[in-house]
Amino acid sequence: MSQVSPQTMANAIRALAMDAVQKAKSGHPGMPMGMADIATALWTRHLRFNPQDPKWSGRDRFILSNGHGSMLQYALLHLTGFDLSMDDLKAFRQLGSRTPGHPEVDITPGVETTTGPLGQGIANGVGMALAEKLLAAEFNRDGFPVVDNRTYVFLGDGCLMEGISHEVCSLAGVWKLNKLIALYDDNGISIDGDVRGWFRDDTRGRFEAYGWNVIGPVDGHDINAVDQAIAQAKESAEKPTLIICRTTIGKGSPNRQGTAKVHGEALGDEEIAATKAALGWTYGPFEIPQDVYAAWDHRAEGAKVEKEWQQTYAGYKAAYPELAKELERRLAGDLPDQWDAAVMDAVCQAAEAAETVATRKASQKALNALAPVLPELLGGSADLTGSNLTNWSGSTSLNTGDFHARHISYGVREFGMSAILNGIALYGGFIPYGATFLTFSDYSRNALRMSALMNLRAINVFTHDSIGLGEDGPTHQSVEHIPSLRLIPGMDVWRPCDTVESVVAWASAIERRDGASCLIFSRQNAAFIDRDEVDADAIAMGGYVVAEAPLGEGEAQVVLLATGTEVGLAMDARAKLAALNINARVVSMPCTNRFDRQSTEYRQSVLPPGLPVLAIEASKTDLWWKYFTGRGDVLGVDSFGESAPAKDLWIKFGFTVDNVVSKVEALLQ
Repeated sequence: MSQVSPQTMANAIRALAMDAVQKAKSGHPGMPMGMADIATALWTRHLRFNPQDPKWSGRDRFILSNGHGSMLQYALLHLTGFDLSMDDLKAFRQLGSRTPGHPEVDITPGVETTTGPLGQGIANGVGMALAEKLLAAEFNRDGFPVVDNRTYVFLGDGCLMEGISHEVCSLAGVWKLNKLIALYDDNGISIDGDVRGWFRDDTRGRFEAYGWNVIGPVDGHDINAVDQAIAQAKESAEKPTLIICRTTIGKGSPNRQGTAKVHGEALGDEEIAATKAALGWTYGPFEIPQDVYAAWDHRAEGAKVEKEWQQTYAGYKAAYPELAKELERRLAGDLPDQWDAAVMDAVCQAAEAAETVATRKASQKALNALAPVLPELLGGSADLTGSNLTNWSGSTSLNTGDFHARHISYGVREFGMSAILNGIALYGGFIPYGATFLTFSDYSRNALRMSALMNLRAINVFTHDSIGLGEDGPTHQSVEHIPSLRLIPGMDVWRPCDTVESVVAWASAIERRDGASCLIFSRQNAAFIDRDEVDADAIAMGGYVVAEAPLGEGEAQVVLLATGTEVGLAMDARAKLAALNINARVVSMPCTNRFDRQSTEYRQSVLPPGLPVLAIEASKTDLWWKYFTGRGDVLGVDSFGESAPAKDLWIKFGFTVDNVVSKVEALLQ
């Protein structure tokens, strides 16, 4: 048995944090030094993981919500035996390293989510804990707890000050996520100094009001006390737990501990030497003695724990082979065998019905067709289910306390909802989506960005897409939102024009495994587009010729390029232009992001070089100009809307057949 003391093990974390930040001349040493003892208690006595199999599904999840202290996690991963070398630590914050400034999922083995924007880590943790509870309810059987892990979150004052923490922690209490355990680094310091000048919440009272179990304050530098608090938290049968750990930021630094000075800058060689002396750490930069490595090494224990789980799973698989097969499929992210047929049936049904409905209703029809063959589809809405139409026939609601539910009411918590979706997607076993009005995507914005940054299979649904929602006025009428969402790297933004495109949009978002999607739907009716041929593959390309120039065999003189409900306007204008002997091609572009990834040859076949183009979309005009290789113009909305019936607003802002015709005539002149 190791003779290395737990305190020495914690000091190894402090030393690595100081050395890496000093070498990089950038970073946050204070939090890793302050939370080193807490981390030692959790990682050596409670956390269930296998460093040699970071993706083992039975592992506990660990989230560093206060992600600026990333060297804490990197030190832990290195010391416990993950594939993260000392050279990786020496490359902290350098170009191309596996130790970036904030933890990034799929960059560093053992990192479960990308953190840094404060509050979103705890939100992801709530999503993971919810996914675990839902998946366990569906798949576990007596004697076979194959889905059975805890989610541990480290968080600080900044996470608790961010409003998103209120949204998601309230929900965690409602959902009784008892396997969620958060450890709060209560050090009283943020970048501007002593937090009492701006943060005096009764944190205990706040979390008790949410329905959480609250332990502490405990001495965050007493490893045994933290150990006992975690053990107590694990006994909670119905409530998530917050453990309040009183700590000193920069613990061990003689001249900087307990001050903002140690929060976000290197200590300097002189102060590091003084700190190591005070800690009794006699080793040089990046030097860890073998006995300390041996004390931290978790590979043998991790392999043992995983083997025990594998034995349980083997028994489960023998007793319930079909359940095991389904669980494996879902955790792998594969779609069911009947998926392709269900999509084609839904497309054909939409084409045959030829309904003129709002695309939010078309979306619900698509869900009714697709959800029955996709048990992993997990929906929700931020208190707008009846407006977003995100539920479907036969779907059950989590509101009832039934954890076999497939639809979640998140309440008026748009940001929290989107960040929870990210956590669910990270956990696996579900394809999550959540919905609100498009204008409230502003509230969700940073979670949407994180979803794209992490390449998550998460779907955000936004309805009431433009001035077409009418009387609610400019506070609710989205103008800049669609273009701004398209600007997020890696985000696919779909705005379908009718029932057929709505099915393809849903299918494309569900099938996408390498990134996030937004689906934009209308409140106003969308005319069904009467196509000569329904080509789902062409629609899935993001942009396609929905109607060719109608006048004989003559080539098109102009392209009408439109999205959403405005495709119907383009089709009507095409007919009137034909009466004026002007040959117009109509291109529907439900997803500019998808279209932009197509080959040059394909894009030029849809938008021939040099051909005049009129783009039509009820949103800001700026992004459409990139599609013009010759003359071009945009019919859009570059000001806020107004409160009035939609029919009056379309006229006021120029979305009429006559105005489209006039703009085309001006282009051709």
